[in-house]
Parts: sequence; C-alpha cells; structure tokens
Amino acid sequence: MLDLLEPRLVAAMPAGVDYCSMRYFDQQVESLQVLDDVAEPARSTRDVGVMVTIWSNGGLGYAATSDLSPAGLDAAVARARHWADVTAGLGVLATAPLGHPVGEYRSSVERSWADIGLSDRIDLLRTQCEALGGDDRIVERAVGLSVIGRDTLLVTDDGGRVHQHFDAAFPTMSVTANDGANTQTRTFAAHSAYGQGGVEVLDRYGYLDAAPRLAREAVALLDAPNCPSGVMDLLLGPDQMVLQIHESIGHPLELDRILGDERNYAGTSFVTPDMFGTFAYGSPLLNVTFDPTVDGEISSYAFDDDGTPATRQFLIRKGILERPLGGAISQARSGLEGVANSRACSWNRPPMDRMANLNVEPGDSTFDELVGSIEHGVFMQTNTSWSIDDSRNKFQFSCEYGTLIEDGELTTTVRNPSYRGISRNFWRDLAGVGNRDLFQAFGVPNCGKGEPNQTIWVGHATPPCHFRDVEVFGGAS
Repeated sequence: MLDLLEPRLVAAMPAGVDYCSMRYFDQQVESLQVLDDVAEPARSTRDVGVMVTIWSNGGLGYAATSDLSPAGLDAAVARARHWADVTAGLGVLATAPLGHPVGEYRSSVERSWADIGLSDRIDLLRTQCEALGGDDRIVERAVGLSVIGRDTLLVTDDGGRVHQHFDAAFPTMSVTANDGANTQTRTFAAHSAYGQGGVEVLDRYGYLDAAPRLAREAVALLDAPNCPSGVMDLLLGPDQMVLQIHESIGHPLELDRILGDERNYAGTSFVTPDMFGTFAYGSPLLNVTFDPTVDGEISSYAFDDDGTPATRQFLIRKGILERPLGGAISQARSGLEGVANSRACSWNRPPMDRMANLNVEPGDSTFDELVGSIEHGVFMQTNTSWSIDDSRNKFQFSCEYGTLIEDGELTTTVRNPSYRGISRNFWRDLAGVGNRDLFQAFGVPNCGKGEPNQTIWVGHATPPCHFRDVEVFGGAS
C-alpha cells in the first residue's frame, strides 16, 4: 500500500507554507482470549489514516483523514491550511522547530506469528488456561494474546521520509481464587509483559512456564495473613517498579505538563523548569534514562512522530535531575534540552510529549544482597492499584503479592500489601538497585493523556529496588 500512497502524499503537499508533514498510520491487531477453558471469539481490527500538519506565518493547523484518495488528502490539506491561517500570528512559536529527516526502523523478529496459525494459537492459550487450574478454590482463569503490526510513514515538504514498522506481542494471564469473603487474584506481571518482537516475546517473559506458579500463589494468598503496617524497608520487584517509575518519574517529567498543558485534564507536576541541573530527585543510586534504542522494549523507535532522531539520554544521573521528557516543540517553548518523545497514538491525533522507554539503570546488587540488607521489611510484586495526586507528588500503591523480609531472609507470604509516599522523598530513600542480571523490560499499553485523550504504549525496564523508611500497610482483612 505504501508504494501507491507515498506518491499521493508527496503530490498533495501544499506550496507557500513554512512547513508541512503527512504522517501515515496503519495498525492491525489480532486478539484472542480463553476464559475458563472456553475460547472467546477472535477479534481483528485495522486502523488506517493520515494526519496533516501545516505551519504557516506563525500559525499551526492539523487535519486527519481516513480517505486516502487524492481528493481526500487534498481536502485534509485544505482544512489544515485553513486552521494554520486562522491561528497565524497567535502561536507561541513563529516557525516550526522541526526538520526533514530520512531514515528507517523495523522491530527485530526472530520468529513471526505468521508461522503459527489461528488454531495453534488458541491451543497454546488453552494449554495455559488449563494449567491455571487444579484447586477447587480457583474460580476464574483467563489468558489472552494480542499480536500487533504497525506501519508509520512520515513525509515532509522538503524531502523528509521516515518509515518505521513495529511488531509486538502482548500475552496476558490471570487467575482468581476465592474462599468465602476473601478473593485474591494473581496476574502475569499485571498485564505488563508487552514487547516488540514475534513469538520469542513469550519466552522472553517466561509466559509458558508461569501458570502453575500463579495458581499456587493465588491459593496461598487466601490463607496468608494481612500485610503488617508500619514504617519499614521496602523491596519492589520489577513488575511493581513499572508503575512506580511511570507515575512518580515519567509523568512528572513530561515537559508539556510542566509548562501547564495538562492542567485541566490530569494535573500539572511538582517539577518546575528551574529544577533541571540541580534538583536532587533521588539518592545517588538513581540513574534514569530515556532509551528508545533498547531492542525488544515496547517503545523502541528510531524517530519520534515529529521526525526527531531518537537517542539515549539521561534524565536523572546519580540522583540529579538533568532533562525533561520534552519533544522539539516543547524544547523550543521552554529553552530546555529534551528528548525525541513527541508521539501520537494514531493517525487522528497530533503528537505530544509522552514517555517512551523510561528505564531505571541497573546497579551492582544481587537479589540475595538486596534481601540480605533488610532487617525488617516487605518484598512486593505486581501492581494491582495506584493513586497519585494532581501534581504527581503524593502517591499510594497496592500490590498483589507480598513476602515478609526478616533478618535478611524472605519468610512469610502476606496479602494486600500496600505503601504510600511522596515522590521526591521516596526516591531519595533508594538504598539498593539490582544488577544487570535482574534487569527486566515491561510495557504499559494504556497510558492515557491529552484532550482529546490518547492511549499509548510505554516501556519501563528496571531491576528490583530497595527503599528505606517507607510507610507500609495492609488492605482489608
């Protein structure tokens, strides 16, 4: 389709404007689910269209269309030009801070899902669903698999051309056990085991071996005591660190949010522009990178949706805040150096500042060393709920599974483990970071932001991390 469409996009480029881009988006999703050994109807969707962006005389206009005929593209160009004319001289930027890049990107795939037919995929899921059973107290078992293919093409009026192709697999699994008024659920990494690639994504996360363990843990939680309450040490597994990073580092560092763009919808940020370069966001053990170059992580790419080349950058180094999550437009507005993170969820949304791969870099500790350094604390795994205030400062998280740590040893399983804190204080109490062998990459498929709303993929890679003096508490008995 690109061979036919690309000449149309180039032909539709208008004359007499300062900058024009056309971003083609084509996504296909195939989703399967097996619930209590019964295969649900397979779902297949396709979403295709083009976003036109025009800058002219200090004005900016967008128009999106799913009509990819020459007439449809010309009509979208006319609408975008109209809005650029209406807003001429009213924008905060006089010219587009965007270039005309040329490049390619393609997800690495070791084994294509095209090699596994529909019936074989369903059989694979049925096998996993069956393995979640084995105890009369298990009341619900669910497994799923989504396979996604996405093509994007960005062309500009001065010869820019960026083609990127993404392949991703999203396996899910959950098991629920019940005993009277007590119900406990264990999920496969809180549905965050999402990555770029083919069939090998299942092996990367250990999906095919996870069901028996999750079933045992769900049943064990029924008889487990409630998590104790008090100020103590906290060890977070990577599948919980995902949400901790996402909510208390990722969203606060989005530059458009810092500049006030999210004020009406999802709040602002406790971070202010003057903090960059000096503010102690965490302890010296905290190193956080924006890294869309990690092979297989869900938000890897070579260029963002404005065409800015993507490179690895430190956001926080040795605890000090260095740069925000801001794309080219927010950088021009603020005068701060940012990253290539201007992203859109589809063809009918303009790009804006989003997280991509936001990673806590590994430290030096083994898992045994992390546990051994804790006299009294809890090891928490797998997020189940979260809450954070409008400035992304005060937070509260709950997890599916907890294990007491006593005198440097993992001891008793506890249920309903939760903790709360304040972002800057929490990260300054970081006391241990797992090593490279413990580093795991996960994905958040449903990060929401913007008006109109955009739901986008975000990657987070991290080892387990140890925090001192955290307020821990249990949920309902």
